[in-house]
Amino acid sequence: MAGQRAFTMPSEVKTIPGTEGWERMYPYFYRFSKDDAARKAYEESVLWYYDGLHYPEPMYPFDLIWDEAWFLALSQYNSRIFMIPPALGIDHRIVNGYIYISPVPVADPAEIEKRVPLFMERAGYYYEHWDELYAKWQTKMEDLIKELEGIGIKDLPGMEDSSLVFEGVGLSSGYQLAKTYNHLIDCALRAWQYHFEFLNLGYAAYLPLTEFCHKAFPGIEDRTVTKMVAGIDVILFQPDERLKELASAAVDLGVADIVKSSPEPGEVIDRLGASAAGREWLERLEKAKYPWFYLSSGTGWYHDHYSWLDRMEIPFMSIRSYIEKLEQGHSLARPLEEVRAERDRIIAEYTELLPSVDDENTFKQLIAVAQKVFPYVENHNFYVEHWFHGVFWNKIRELSRIFVNHGFFADVEDIWYLNRYEIQEALYDLLTGWATGVKARGPSYWPPEIAWRKGVIQKFREFMPPPALGLAPETVSEPFTIMLWGITNKTMDSWLSADGTTDLRELNGFAGSAGLVEGKARVVRSLGDLKTLQEGEILVAATTSPSWAPIFTRIRACVTDVGGIMSHAAIVCREYGLPAVVGTGFATATIKTGQMIRVDGNQGVITIL
Repeated sequence: MAGQRAFTMPSEVKTIPGTEGWERMYPYFYRFSKDDAARKAYEESVLWYYDGLHYPEPMYPFDLIWDEAWFLALSQYNSRIFMIPPALGIDHRIVNGYIYISPVPVADPAEIEKRVPLFMERAGYYYEHWDELYAKWQTKMEDLIKELEGIGIKDLPGMEDSSLVFEGVGLSSGYQLAKTYNHLIDCALRAWQYHFEFLNLGYAAYLPLTEFCHKAFPGIEDRTVTKMVAGIDVILFQPDERLKELASAAVDLGVADIVKSSPEPGEVIDRLGASAAGREWLERLEKAKYPWFYLSSGTGWYHDHYSWLDRMEIPFMSIRSYIEKLEQGHSLARPLEEVRAERDRIIAEYTELLPSVDDENTFKQLIAVAQKVFPYVENHNFYVEHWFHGVFWNKIRELSRIFVNHGFFADVEDIWYLNRYEIQEALYDLLTGWATGVKARGPSYWPPEIAWRKGVIQKFREFMPPPALGLAPETVSEPFTIMLWGITNKTMDSWLSADGTTDLRELNGFAGSAGLVEGKARVVRSLGDLKTLQEGEILVAATTSPSWAPIFTRIRACVTDVGGIMSHAAIVCREYGLPAVVGTGFATATIKTGQMIRVDGNQGVITIL
């Protein structure tokens, strides 16, 4: 490993003063090793990169459940189910509250060769029966969400109902509550098993297309290949389409001024209820809500990324913005036809360059498969991270109210400071105290511990996680690492040369969406910051969320700290015809709101002017 490029070693990351002991908030297997020499040697021999794509904030102990879920699900589908030839799982660690991941490659070329026919057989079956299996997947997810919605959570009675005796039920309310919690967790893990049933195949279908293009068309850029699968119509755009429809309806019904009259949805709804036209608009609002208003205000990975249903001021803010655009004479439509026309033009031009009919047929087949499976790459997010998670978070809040009633927590929101294993322990403590009549330990144990953990999480927020830890590999070849997270040799060189400085005039990243523009930067670190975004500014964020869709009609370009060509920001910018540079590593730390910047989505470069 002599001469190998190195980032800070995991063991060298300092504990933040005042957070000593933070490790107890998370499962033991997430910690970087100190005493296990063999494990520590492994951890310091590979690259760990910060997963800011999914986790732009430090992890609450309970919210880690989703990371645990995909830690297992993605890895098993790669390594044990579809037998993806070059890739096994993705290993996970946590440091100072932030998630770091490391792809596990198949190191032996002979093993890769042995896995190829297995992958072709298993993945081939899914590609051949994609529509049928995907329809089945949608039914499974919708049934699971209905199952989750139907889970009742009841507090413990002072005395059990007599039916338990006279009907010989044999199961107490205490048992039923413990079973309910396990049922909630089972649903959560099941959702993520479904999540990855198709996802890796969606990315894998794109890889043969890119490999073919690079061989057939030397010098072709990745951003050109991405245009060949642009112009997709995915359900993740549907929530935003509902808002556009509501804005248009407000104008048509003559209630636009009322909808714009207050930032408080309750006040607007009361005023609308006073007229027939207003009541008709409210009926349309109700029809639009389910399931589309389960869109998370963030990534969906955190309990406080409330869905639109929980925070109606979010969709109302976008509706007001769309009404103003309509009143100014602007169209709200995505430039779908233009994007598709550009896609078809590019495909036709490159097809003409191919030397044989066989090459043309292969090219067309690869494009057809990629276009067929690609919508799932975005669609699954709505079902799982948004709709399912939105229901799940509120079910856990119902459970938390029981802990509050029994003195374990001071507030319903305190439950997030326990990890899922600790909640099971606390619940059993509560149940045995209820059963025996002896005061449970929880009311004296958890309140001071939660208070300490709140302080730790706040200190974590003030920590700037380094983009990577450990040894940089000689070359990055793991396909998902490149496409989704945007980690390449060029990315690592950029991170290493920056060496933590924020005094940069130029940043390099991934050319996520083509185009070249200059404009004023707007750094957005939270949903609240979006309210300050002005027409024609350039969005600079750690990552983007599907619920931010309305702002893509207002911005000139997008820049993110994390992400590759298949990240949400890159995909959405391509659909809106906006330049994007993603995976810069330091954009939000380097660029300041109000600075003039140039975004070159052709070359993946941002220049501070």
